[in-house]
Amino acid sequence: MHRPVSRYRIAGSALAVLTLAGCGSSSGGGGEEPTTAPATTQAAAKDKGPVCVGEAPRDGVHVLRGGGFQLPGDVGVQYTEAQADSTTRKATLREGDRYESGQRQWTVEPGGQVTVSDRSYTVRQICSYRVVLEPKASADKAALAVAPKSMEAVGGSADAPLCFTTNPEVPAAAGFPAEGEELSLVGNGGVQRFPTGLSLTVSYLDTGEGTAGVAANCAAIPAAAYEDVRVGDPVEFAGVVFEVSDLTEKAVRITRTKT
Repeated sequence: MHRPVSRYRIAGSALAVLTLAGCGSSSGGGGEEPTTAPATTQAAAKDKGPVCVGEAPRDGVHVLRGGGFQLPGDVGVQYTEAQADSTTRKATLREGDRYESGQRQWTVEPGGQVTVSDRSYTVRQICSYRVVLEPKASADKAALAVAPKSMEAVGGSADAPLCFTTNPEVPAAAGFPAEGEELSLVGNGGVQRFPTGLSLTVSYLDTGEGTAGVAANCAAIPAAAYEDVRVGDPVEFAGVVFEVSDLTEKAVRITRTKT
């Protein structure tokens, strides 16, 4: 017997995207842009490049594919598209903490410089699933590492210090499985919530094509939108890297990789 094909999508799987004001080649952005957020366009199945290019510093800012990261100065940056060939990687970034019509975007490479609201960052690493930025100013590094006033999530934008930080003392991965163990995300559009404010949703699941989408939200900001992931693909949430280990008709299973 043929196994039945399961496919569904939930509303809002194309998450908002942020803009970047910095070095690199601009693709512009004006009044002709759509008013809804574009989906991440680079499908994992078509990605022919190395998983990562460059080295990630321990205190780097991890901007996840399809999602954004709040930065000092009430601004943010989002990783909207991955581009790769057999040896190199580039990434398309936007500025802002969520997508808005008319935003500019830039293509960046490892080692490049970007400037967001007069603050400079070095692109240290580009992966299929994240871009890692390093602030050039010590004041910005310090601001990103400030300990939250509370380690308990309360919901909404108040959780930003828990969600968007480089402070190693923040228990961002609270509620995650141990290394080598599996986390099952139910594929019915339900939301799985974690103690530090992170929530994960399976945005679609297609067992016929063997692909799925997994979206993350934290502090009311779309933090990631992994589209067209397959078994074996890496994804990251709250600074923790997982590998997609199984796709069933009911769930997406991801395994926490060993560090």
